[in-house]
Amino acid sequence: MKKHIITAALTAAAMTAVSAASAFSAGESYDINSDGSADCFDLISMRQEYIDGNVTAEQLKELNCFILQRSYMGETEYTIDESAILEPKGTVHTGEGTFYGGGYEGGCAMLDPISREDYWIVAMNLEDYNNAQLAGAYIEVTGELGTINMLVTDLLPEGKKGDLDLYTDAFPLIAPVEKGRVPVSWKIIPLDSAENAPISFKFKEGSSEFWCGVQVRNHRYPVTRLEYLNEDGEFVELPRRQYNFFESMDMGAGPFTFRITDIYGQVIIDENIPLVPDDITEGHVQFPL
Repeated sequence: MKKHIITAALTAAAMTAVSAASAFSAGESYDINSDGSADCFDLISMRQEYIDGNVTAEQLKELNCFILQRSYMGETEYTIDESAILEPKGTVHTGEGTFYGGGYEGGCAMLDPISREDYWIVAMNLEDYNNAQLAGAYIEVTGELGTINMLVTDLLPEGKKGDLDLYTDAFPLIAPVEKGRVPVSWKIIPLDSAENAPISFKFKEGSSEFWCGVQVRNHRYPVTRLEYLNEDGEFVELPRRQYNFFESMDMGAGPFTFRITDIYGQVIIDENIPLVPDDITEGHVQFPL
């Protein structure tokens, strides 16, 4: 499996953050909203203070670097949103497995391009797919002959809960082809390419300040919720489409601050994501194990 690495730009940002930390250790406070921590919400408040002439550009830069330090150097404390938890980690599902020849191009999850060398792909039944909640999930599939890891890229509309439709060449690795339909079990596992790389974003072709479709990619675990930070400093949840894009007519031109929640309730925040239509933009954070 080809692994992604954090870019030199991210490493440089982390090093810059180290130099900025001294201002904070010296006792200078940037907890603008007095909630006990310096975070992206304080950065938004300080940007307004900068516009009003109450703080300097250097102070604004130092707060930004401090937040980067927490994100890149392992000091982030992850929030758990219990309302978003789908199931405990390691939950095993059972159903029937079949096979088909699609999913690498034009799958319902719209994750093209998908490397045939790196991934086996699979379509998931409608109930478990759950309006694209498990789009891009990495699952461990077991049959009578063995176990393989597969990426959920497509939808199996006629399948019952637990059912999977495996790519043709993958099916013989877990069961005899002549059987056609076999019992399978599967569970969600961490996406391997997320081990050494942050999440990424793809903005739909045609996205602009007037309408935007955005997709989260390279997430360690499936995404339940995506929110953007509006001009009032409030996170707004984006509606998700069956084809795995979150869409809005109110986001503006960016750059964006996103709050992303996975199926285990783990919450991360990614900032300064530019609007680049029909391209993949690397983010700065990743869900914990």
